[in-house]
Amino acid sequence: MEATGTDEVEKIKSKFMSAWHNMKYSWVLKTKTYFSRNSPVFLLGKCYHFKTEGEYRALPLFQPYSAGGSNFDKINTEISGNVEEFRKDFISRIWLTYREEFPQIKGSALTTDCGWGCTLRTGQMLLAQGLMLHFLGRAWVWPEALDMDSDSESWTSHTVRKLTASFEASLTAERDPKILPQAQPQRGTRRSWDVNERRNEAYHRKIISWFGDSPLAAFGLHQLIEYGKKSGKMAGDWYGPAVVAHILRKAVEEAKDPELQGVTVYVAQDCTVYSSDVIDRQCSFMDCGKAGTKAVIILVPVRLGGERTNTDYLEFVKGILSLEYCVGIIGGRPKQSYYFAGFQDDSLIYMDPHYCQSFVDVSIKDFPLESFHCPSPKKMSFKKMDPSCTIGFYCRTVQDFEKASEEITKMLKSSSKEKYPLFTFVKGHSKDYDFASSPLHEENDLFSEDEKKRLKRFSTEEFVLL
Repeated sequence: MEATGTDEVEKIKSKFMSAWHNMKYSWVLKTKTYFSRNSPVFLLGKCYHFKTEGEYRALPLFQPYSAGGSNFDKINTEISGNVEEFRKDFISRIWLTYREEFPQIKGSALTTDCGWGCTLRTGQMLLAQGLMLHFLGRAWVWPEALDMDSDSESWTSHTVRKLTASFEASLTAERDPKILPQAQPQRGTRRSWDVNERRNEAYHRKIISWFGDSPLAAFGLHQLIEYGKKSGKMAGDWYGPAVVAHILRKAVEEAKDPELQGVTVYVAQDCTVYSSDVIDRQCSFMDCGKAGTKAVIILVPVRLGGERTNTDYLEFVKGILSLEYCVGIIGGRPKQSYYFAGFQDDSLIYMDPHYCQSFVDVSIKDFPLESFHCPSPKKMSFKKMDPSCTIGFYCRTVQDFEKASEEITKMLKSSSKEKYPLFTFVKGHSKDYDFASSPLHEENDLFSEDEKKRLKRFSTEEFVLL
């Protein structure tokens, strides 16, 4: 009885904290983001121009339309079309945020990741972008992207209403059904989709389902935490960008879905990408025993300076985000993790996971998609960026990898004002340079002893998250 009483107290405490975090993180979408008309905008390798003749004026791209006329009404058709293309592209990226009231995490009383899971969420977003490139291609956009309500005020009002319901539930120690996601209203008559569109929508939903907040989701929070335990991390701890990179690698290696057998993840060792190790991963056998070339997502943990980010690396970061191979950067500012996906001038464009949303059961048919797509981007000065980050690339074939390594190497050399570049591509295997090579398949333990040592070192170097 005593243990049961303690469990009930923990559940009430968890619900109360969930309610508090819901209010605390409900304002992340409130402010509008302004873009310059006179400078190009880059988003994961794509470039958009909003320039018009006449006087310069900042443009709030994601301000909602209004009957009274918004800034969109004052833009000619050509520019408006380009703005719309950017909006569709950005909103189509998968957005993964804090969630509440999901199934309890094993070994804890936690039913929310508010306040501690932001780097895991940004890592999920980077991996999701890699999977979108793999299954859907970079040209794909969500057909319903522009139906999203970008009025952050309504999002905030909804969150405040949930706060009240959550608080009432915490007092009674009962789950209030009002805080669960409600069915989305139907949007008129849905246009008929062709075979290709139906196929893309099926993959769109499947990719999101892999990141669902349930123990069975391949890349969901519950699974990532289980892999994190092998490096000494527990639910509720903070995770740095390098540790998350290794956790993502393990999650992809252990994924059972046949659709994921054609994708692998490589994590650079000590800021070095060993080309032969990458190619070995791409050419490794599938679980079915058949040989085949795998696509690879390359994750490179780096530091862009000492205690503060060195502004000499700005051009390099911008160059990386302008590459078609880039799937984003797990980074942020001190004590907050963001998913960097683009830039304009000297400001980085990012998606913010610090927004508390209700649990969505992705196992049900036609689960609502809106909460997995961000209605508004954020911008941050490069100077505010924390130096610890993980850069991600996607290469579908060995030829793509070789081409990408050449391009990135040229960029590293031209952008490096220091004696050594941020990271390097080296021919051969890591073992050729007297470094322990991580085996493709490990038994009994998810992390080798060498990996554990590196993870422990990384965990002492990275920034603390909220």
